[in-house]
Amino acid sequence: MTRLIKGTTRRGALKTLAGGAAGAASLPLWARFAEAQTSEPIKVGFQVHRTGIGAAYGRWYDRTTQAAAKLINENGGINGRMIEIVAEDDGTDPKRGAEVVEKFANQHGCDVGFGTLFSHVVIGSAPRAGELKLPYFVVSEGHHVASGMLNRYTLQPGITDVKSQVQAMAPYVSENLGKKVTMVFPDFAFGHDHRDFFTAAIEEQGGEVLEHIAIPPAETSFTKYFPKIPRETEVLYHVMVGPAVLTFVKELGEFFGPSRPEIFGFIDSLEAVDMASPGLEYLDGTYFWEGNPRHAQEDQTEFDKFFREKVGVDERGASVSDASDVSTYAHMFGCWETLHILKAGMEAADYKGPDDRAALIEAVEAMTDMPESNEHPQGAKRFNGKTHQVFGHQYISRVEDGFLKRVHTTSIEDTLYPDEVDYTTQSF
Repeated sequence: MTRLIKGTTRRGALKTLAGGAAGAASLPLWARFAEAQTSEPIKVGFQVHRTGIGAAYGRWYDRTTQAAAKLINENGGINGRMIEIVAEDDGTDPKRGAEVVEKFANQHGCDVGFGTLFSHVVIGSAPRAGELKLPYFVVSEGHHVASGMLNRYTLQPGITDVKSQVQAMAPYVSENLGKKVTMVFPDFAFGHDHRDFFTAAIEEQGGEVLEHIAIPPAETSFTKYFPKIPRETEVLYHVMVGPAVLTFVKELGEFFGPSRPEIFGFIDSLEAVDMASPGLEYLDGTYFWEGNPRHAQEDQTEFDKFFREKVGVDERGASVSDASDVSTYAHMFGCWETLHILKAGMEAADYKGPDDRAALIEAVEAMTDMPESNEHPQGAKRFNGKTHQVFGHQYISRVEDGFLKRVHTTSIEDTLYPDEVDYTTQSF
């Protein structure tokens, strides 16, 4: 259960919630469902990238969201009400994203908006959510929320941001792989976060970035960019997104041949891609950041086992019904965790409808420690109510015979940075 620490009103709400939960638990399961189904459902507007460059993520965000909603509903819903997922495709496009947010508020009557991943879509959608006073729970990684760029209605409580990730990674890269780095990244907000924050982080470790190579996210061929990599590069840092990621990684291997620098990638470059794909053999011995280890580790937790079972993913991160359908395992847990945070927030706020949206946001702002659990299978987290951003453990894996073996886990403290905004001072 996520812990709340703000004043007596919240504690009172939690006590009421605990009492209500105990009472509900004493009822037969059929009775709980009968009571819940007499109430209007809580409508969660799911902004999903069904098409566009985010489609692979959207497919697995959808499966994870549906699995989380199913589990919550099987356990009595939220305040005795079922969750209804109202999905709209935003095409991974900022303009369409804002239009989808408007549909959630004005056409579908949704209680909240949820689920957005790609940072340019978040940036294009969040202002409209603020204008409509629609709580907007994003599952992105950009620093746009914690930077203060957005508004009090936009929160990122279920997945960490790039600034915290790269800050925690840089010491390992510097100490184990090298200090002269060339970066390859997508040329939009998410990639720019990597460019800016990793450059600063590696410089703090006494290293330097020799070259920044920005690539359009819709690019389909990459060989023309690789000659820009300086010969003295000790570490190639890569993060790529979109439908051509397999092509990117294959062409990178072809370019280097048997002689390559150390390679540190963000798993984004291989999300939804089988590590055993032909042409990826050269990745053995290279390193990846993973938000959540795709391959089940020797010390796999009971929580990771539970999560995999519920979302239908096997020990290698592929669909249990189709081994070629590889998940976006490093990111999709954010949907699962965010929906459980939404449940905890609504129950603490005694949420009944749109008039309680401000109380919902205040309840989430009051959250702090989130212990590792079935609700938080990626690991323990710490939420900062002022910046609306969560912080958590990061993982570095090394490729060994096609297996992503975790070799380093950061502390939550490694990921923290000074506040850049206090959203709680903004009015509703």
